Amino acid sequence: MNLKHNRITLGELLDTPASHGVLQRRFPTLLKHPMLKMARGATLEQAVSFAQGRLSPKEIQDTLEELRKL
Repeated sequence: MNLKHNRITLGELLDTPASHGVLQRRFPTLLKHPMLKMARGATLEQAVSFAQGRLSPKEIQDTLEELRKL
C-alpha cells in the first residue's frame, strides 16, 4: 500500500478494508475509541508521533511494514 510517505490519513486507512483489518487486528481498542472520528483527518505520520511512548518502536515499525506490504 502506498502510505504516501506516511501522509496518508487515518480515514483513508480505515476506509480501505485491508488496512482496516491490520489496524483492527493490531489495535482493537483503538477502533472503538470515541475520539477516532475526530482523528480521521490526521496523517499516519501524526499518529505515529502520538503513538511513540505508548507503543514500542517494534510495534510501530511492524505495523508500518505490514501496511506497506498491502
